[in-house]
Amino acid sequence: MQKGKLGSYLNLHLIVFIWGFTAVLGALISINADALVWYRMLFASVFLFLFIVYKKKSFVVPPKEFVKLIFVGLLIAIHWIFFFKAIHISNVSITLAVFSLGAFFASLLEPLFYGRKVLWYEVFFGLVIIAGLGIILQVEMNYFEGMMYALVSVIMGVLFTLMNGKLTEKHESSVITFYEFLAGVFFISIYFLIQNKFNADFFMLTANDWILLLILSSVCTAYAFTASVKVMRMLSPYTIMLTTSLEPVYGIILAYFILGGKEKMSFEFYIGALLIVLTVILNGIVKHYFGDKE
Repeated sequence: MQKGKLGSYLNLHLIVFIWGFTAVLGALISINADALVWYRMLFASVFLFLFIVYKKKSFVVPPKEFVKLIFVGLLIAIHWIFFFKAIHISNVSITLAVFSLGAFFASLLEPLFYGRKVLWYEVFFGLVIIAGLGIILQVEMNYFEGMMYALVSVIMGVLFTLMNGKLTEKHESSVITFYEFLAGVFFISIYFLIQNKFNADFFMLTANDWILLLILSSVCTAYAFTASVKVMRMLSPYTIMLTTSLEPVYGIILAYFILGGKEKMSFEFYIGALLIVLTVILNGIVKHYFGDKE
């Protein structure tokens, strides 16, 4: 492997590891999910703004595209709120296991967005993933509500990812993400104003929460995003997909050792989670060998 590609590959693993750590941070931060997302998007916007200024990129976006960015920003906000809500009412392991369903939803929705036909093996693997989730659901019914929040988060995540795929074809990724995060902050702020949530207590966070929020918004959001864009230009989609499939693995392992107690699941859970992850990886292998023939 060439030196440049090796560095990119190792960097990709670091990014995926950081994404897995995001869920653990969400469990450690004590504030409500909606407030957590408001702070995350606000701080990440600031970091992205500084990055764009440093790189001397243009902030100009056509009005027609700007409307799309606002809508995607709303989807991202909903996605993250439901994601952290799922973690708070269930746990990291359950939430990340459900997140593996994203591959199945993407296989159904991507053809609608990009005008390609539905691939039989993507749907098949998606059904196997649902079977793995069914194994988990049978033995972890006390986490059902958390699974439903995670499911909504997955659907929102697939939608905004597909929409961003089209937007990044025409515009600088860091710029459109900056506007999307600002839009998310705007929508959540409107909701908070209606609910009278902006009060002294809202801004009275513990030192631990401030530190974790800064790590979440800088390292896990602004840095991971900009670094992932650079890496994706160096590696093949096949390599990227296989590596990102490890996100639930990293997250579940980190949660087990960092959070303990609540994250120790039944044996059947790990069987179901392993089935899901192996299926996602197998999907990548099949896509690599048969993708060009479809």
